[in-house]
Amino acid sequence: MKVVVSYDVRTDTPGGKKRLRRIAKLLESYGQRVQYSVFECEIDQGQWLKLKSRVIDEINQNEDSLRIYKLGNNWERKIEQIGVKKHYEMIKDVLIL
Repeated sequence: MKVVVSYDVRTDTPGGKKRLRRIAKLLESYGQRVQYSVFECEIDQGQWLKLKSRVIDEINQNEDSLRIYKLGNNWERKIEQIGVKKHYEMIKDVLIL
């Protein structure tokens, strides 16, 4: 399934910049960055549950926000790209833990 994860980490507080880097590095191991704080991940349900748990453990829920969009298995028809960013093919069968 395709999952889009976006986050906003408050970096003007102690530990904020470290949280930002840790969250980005974690999401990079599961998917591809499509914008600064937006990742697209093509993963199965088990991987998704593990990723979600790990990201929730990293964020400070009193200062940061996390948005999750589950696009499912027929995601190709649900994504439209407009502008300068070129389309890319999702790397399949690559998962770094």
